[in-house]
Amino acid sequence: MKRNGSFDWVKAAASAGLFALLLLTTPAAATDPVFPPGSRIGLVPPNGMVASDKFVGFADPAKNAAILLTVLPVAAYAQIEKTLEPESLRKQDIKVEKREPLRLRTGKAFLLSGRQTAGKERYRKWLLIAAIDDLTALVSVQIPERDSAYPDSAVRAALTTLAVRANVPAEEELGLLPFTVGDLAGFHIDNVLRGRAIILSDTANENPKDSSTDTSPAAPPENAAGRLYAHLLVAAVPGGPAELDDRANFARLAFNEIAGIKNVHVTISEPLRIGGQPGYQTMAEAKDLRTGTDIMVVQWLRFGGGGFLQMIGIGRADNWTTVLSRLRTVRDSVELR
Repeated sequence: MKRNGSFDWVKAAASAGLFALLLLTTPAAATDPVFPPGSRIGLVPPNGMVASDKFVGFADPAKNAAILLTVLPVAAYAQIEKTLEPESLRKQDIKVEKREPLRLRTGKAFLLSGRQTAGKERYRKWLLIAAIDDLTALVSVQIPERDSAYPDSAVRAALTTLAVRANVPAEEELGLLPFTVGDLAGFHIDNVLRGRAIILSDTANENPKDSSTDTSPAAPPENAAGRLYAHLLVAAVPGGPAELDDRANFARLAFNEIAGIKNVHVTISEPLRIGGQPGYQTMAEAKDLRTGTDIMVVQWLRFGGGGFLQMIGIGRADNWTTVLSRLRTVRDSVELR
């Protein structure tokens, strides 16, 4: 698919005060909606388009046609509704021909349609923004103007099938990573950075009667304040130190980049074999930057395969023995694909 100017429609939306990500809901037609891997939103794509393995959305590479799905924070809708005007898009060489309000089953929405010139190619463009429960959905469609396989009626029909699912199955999210996680040790998947990293989390109810040793992975009730119990970042990173002797300094520098902590006192800094591969362990006492809570932080680096795995675990100091055991269980179950 051509990249030059292909997605300027979405970039223009971002310049109007948003960041790309998308979502929306509507009843499926005769065919069930298709959800691209890792996406909470999907739709029934026009005949000829399939879920892309390069971005979140659908594509017909032979025709350079695409539908991009992006999820934004719920508060983004009001900002976009006010700031995304034809004048702002015109600066991106996008000519808006029509802006119209829509009423989807999921709630209010509006649709912009028009054309864009990118190099020697002219595209027909549609941008749908919809408000939906806990998020804002942004759907961007690009079709070469010379192509007749996707008429306006087909695009609009697809947009009205936009659907949302409550969550993405854990197995599906894990399948987007360059490594496998064999044992979640009771943690739940909080976020996945496609092709790069996963964040596992665990929370405990903010209730004085609750034991600080409660290891339940369940999230607190919606009407209860939650506090961090523990979380773990696992990321596959290219590169790394070329020489064995550089690993200690490399680990120190990587540890110093960990955000959200203060008053750090390193207690362990040593080489460690992880999963049969050379690695490095750094552990420290610290305080949570926001709450001042006493916490423990551990970083494991596992080298090999032209890069390294970085695993950062954080948990409350008052239950660190239990937390550390669970973090190690996850660490030892991670394998590169």
